[in-house]
Amino acid sequence: MPNIRARLLAVLVVLCGLCGFLTVAGTPAATAAPLPDSLPFDGTALTVSGGRFVDGTGREVVLRGYNVSGETKLAENKGLPFASVADARKSATALRALGGGNSVRFLLSWAYAEPVRGQVDTGYLAAATDQMRAFLDAGIRVYPDFHQDLYSRWLFDPDSWYTGDGAPRWAVELGDYPDESCGICLFWGQNITQNGAVKAAQHDLWHNAHGLQDAFLATAQQTMTYVRQHLSAEQFAGVIGFDPYNEPFAGTYDSGQTSRTWERDLLWPFYVRFRARMDAAGWQDKPALVEPNMFWNANIESQKHVGGLLDAGTLGSRYVFNTHFYDQKAISAILMWGKAADGQYVTDFGAVRDRAAAAGTTAVVSEFGHPLAGTVSDKAPTVLKAMYQALDSRVKGADWWTRPAASGPVLSGNQWQWDIYHGRHHELMNGNPDKVLTTGDAWNDEDLSAVRLDDTGRATLRQDARLLDRIYPGATSGTTLAFTYEDRSRDGSTTLTWNPVPSSLPSVARLVGSGQYGLHVWRSGSGSAPTELHLPASFLAASTTVVSDLGTVHAPPAYTATTPVGVAAEPGGTGSRRLLLTDTDAGTLHYALVTNGATAPSTALLTAARGELAAWAAQRIGG
Repeated sequence: MPNIRARLLAVLVVLCGLCGFLTVAGTPAATAAPLPDSLPFDGTALTVSGGRFVDGTGREVVLRGYNVSGETKLAENKGLPFASVADARKSATALRALGGGNSVRFLLSWAYAEPVRGQVDTGYLAAATDQMRAFLDAGIRVYPDFHQDLYSRWLFDPDSWYTGDGAPRWAVELGDYPDESCGICLFWGQNITQNGAVKAAQHDLWHNAHGLQDAFLATAQQTMTYVRQHLSAEQFAGVIGFDPYNEPFAGTYDSGQTSRTWERDLLWPFYVRFRARMDAAGWQDKPALVEPNMFWNANIESQKHVGGLLDAGTLGSRYVFNTHFYDQKAISAILMWGKAADGQYVTDFGAVRDRAAAAGTTAVVSEFGHPLAGTVSDKAPTVLKAMYQALDSRVKGADWWTRPAASGPVLSGNQWQWDIYHGRHHELMNGNPDKVLTTGDAWNDEDLSAVRLDDTGRATLRQDARLLDRIYPGATSGTTLAFTYEDRSRDGSTTLTWNPVPSSLPSVARLVGSGQYGLHVWRSGSGSAPTELHLPASFLAASTTVVSDLGTVHAPPAYTATTPVGVAAEPGGTGSRRLLLTDTDAGTLHYALVTNGATAPSTALLTAARGELAAWAAQRIGG
């Protein structure tokens, strides 16, 4: 999953669950009251249409957030992301208010969902659903993921250097696999392609040996049924879809088989079967967020496997193209010297956009990140900035103002990871009481959590808030044409400015100054709901300036249906805020610059900046 999908010889993971059969009866939860701070257009279910996520009002939606969390991979809380619902609520509030997220990829464990073959543990499902509800009630959208890494912890010896997660013990015992050994392995991800036990177990799952795939699909269906039955209709609307399988890999290819034919003949049929289980569980209106061969977009050429679900045809509204990206070169400490630079990943993330477009659907980068401790952690500020930049636009900062029309769609993405227990774990590695892990993420020496708890129990960020809490177009009433955000995040004492306002726009440059800014350009649709931009905590009410064709204002007023430019709380009662931009037309080009760089800009400066932006938009993007 996290960190490793990049270190030199390997990349991350493979496989996700398996499971068993059964059907759980459930009593639907009582209809919930609307979320605190919600507005009439909030809370509708998402679908996929026209290659975008769209809400019930037809607005184009971008998902940003985190994975919750690697704690699921550990035994200390029995495969749950949190020790309690109270911790889940604390985490959700912090994720929204400190991290700026509107969505989470919510990890589940097959091993704990079906500890005995054919017997799904409804106690585990109940606890997981209660924790999921904490995020939904904070206005955060959720997509569950039956997670796995290295197939299962039960493949590994108590004194092993490594561990895994995913499949139950009974699934491993069916295989009679060889004693695990990675040979000369420096990084855990190498087990994916070098550990004979891991490879054999992966191969068995894809070939449905011992009925393993059947068992997993049955448990997945029961899990989805339980979740649907035990959430209110309003809460279930916040569930985006389901990620069936984390970072799939063949284990070993059969004679004559290639990575592409493996995707075509084994991986894609599995997703079709999973899709049918979603339908049977009452998830027919939600997409499956399907991942290709995990090595399809490796940025070390020798690691690449041809893939990307090239033979799956048009995915359409029933599926989302779901992929991960870690800079393997940067994590290797050998193949990339120095820091990441402006535009470092626009080609990599452009390939994600292109593949999703060719498949007729939208995309989500459900994992990306970089180690925050260790020998390569000094690269993290620039690597993460470059990744967020590439999610925002396929044009690097130095070229953005002259080539905004080439930006492409804003990508959805969930950073790895958000674990409030970072550095405070008590994990018996592979059940060994002599190997108690407490530091970092407590899993194979990883250290990627963006958050931790301080000594008072308060959630605090481990990364620059300017990097994580970002402006992004959460919902666009129409179609995004171009977007950029200059976060001014820091690398040590150095401010990283990769997208300065050009001197050809002197009034805009003066207005922004040394502050942060975002610029959103869109063409209006026919809906009546406003366009929404997330406002980071750094955009204080008294220092936020908006320059738009819809209105120019310093310290925007509270939103009303008749206010073209206004501010409102984001739903969920977490204290986070959003900028709402209301148009009354269709097919019209609109723009909005949002900055916190000016204290008390004059009317003349605002007017001049608006004139410059209007001319720039007309010239660079068109009417």
